[in-house]
Amino acid sequence: MIVGIPKEIKNNENRVSLTPAGAQELTKRGHKVYVQASAGESSGFPDDAYQAVGAEILPTIEEVYATAEMIMKVKEPIAPEYGLIRAGQLVFTYFHFASSEALTHAMIASGAICCAYETVERSDGSLPLLIPMSEVAGRMATQEGLYFLEKPRGGKGVLLGGVPGVKPARVFIIGAGVVGTAAARTAAGTGADVTICDISLPRLTYLADVMPSNVKTLMSSEYNIREELKHADLVIGSVLIPGAKAPKLVTRDMLQDMEPGTVMVDVAIDQGGCFETSHPTTHEDPVYYVDGMLHYCVANIPGAVPRTSTLALTNATLPYALQLADKGWRRAAQENPELRLGLNVVEGKVTFRPVAEAWGLSYEPLTL
Repeated sequence: MIVGIPKEIKNNENRVSLTPAGAQELTKRGHKVYVQASAGESSGFPDDAYQAVGAEILPTIEEVYATAEMIMKVKEPIAPEYGLIRAGQLVFTYFHFASSEALTHAMIASGAICCAYETVERSDGSLPLLIPMSEVAGRMATQEGLYFLEKPRGGKGVLLGGVPGVKPARVFIIGAGVVGTAAARTAAGTGADVTICDISLPRLTYLADVMPSNVKTLMSSEYNIREELKHADLVIGSVLIPGAKAPKLVTRDMLQDMEPGTVMVDVAIDQGGCFETSHPTTHEDPVYYVDGMLHYCVANIPGAVPRTSTLALTNATLPYALQLADKGWRRAAQENPELRLGLNVVEGKVTFRPVAEAWGLSYEPLTL
């Protein structure tokens, strides 16, 4: 199979979808790998590193799309890429269709096969291609929150861990999945007073056993969320319904009871956000205020640490990419139900129910 690796063009997206080590695994199996010039430079992988393992460098993004049978990306295609994707081409990336109606319609019109990293799912319900970036995003959510709590950055001027004689900051995390757990662990390490809530009592029971003593668990409900927000210094939203829009768990009226300068980090923004007042931002312009609350809603948080993120992403995606390249998408999906769940839009049809429901489109079960 011919595999194409275009350079990411989303604002400040510095990751690349495949490392030279990953390219070598594909070329060893007889596949052709074409990498756009400088695609890996921001992640620390120069063109000659790809050439050394048998990949070829193409100068433009147009040539990569025109040549490849399978496109591997990090982030969803954006408008300048829509016209480059052709019928029958396999695109393997994070799509987050439920947060973009325009992208959904563009991919339907393209006739491409869209396999979304975020809905590849194991039998135990885990999301193997989302986990590594969720680990990064969770850690960074706390890191960015800590930074923006500083007064010169627009926050209320609170140190997460406090100092002797001064209480630590209060961190409230909504959602106890991979992102929330990583955020809680990082915040706890600073010495902050952390509360994490979720609707799963078994999950909270587990976290109560393994987390340090400065992390408290709380059952999620509208009442409990409203009460915790009144005293929070940093709020991290990390709610996920795989492939579907995130529920709005923090409504605008709740902000009226919060302290000005509170930092709100919405990691769920890729799926529409779990704060009613959220809208996507970029690393270039990451924050804005609503009713005195500082919102950080960057849609590609791990892009700020591309070296770590690219290595972690390839570790997770490569085994699936090899299956797709070796077998073709139909056979790979037939033999691996995890990959089958990743197929969101196939040859003009929406084959993943939550995406169809998000935009009122016809859902057609996948037939292979």
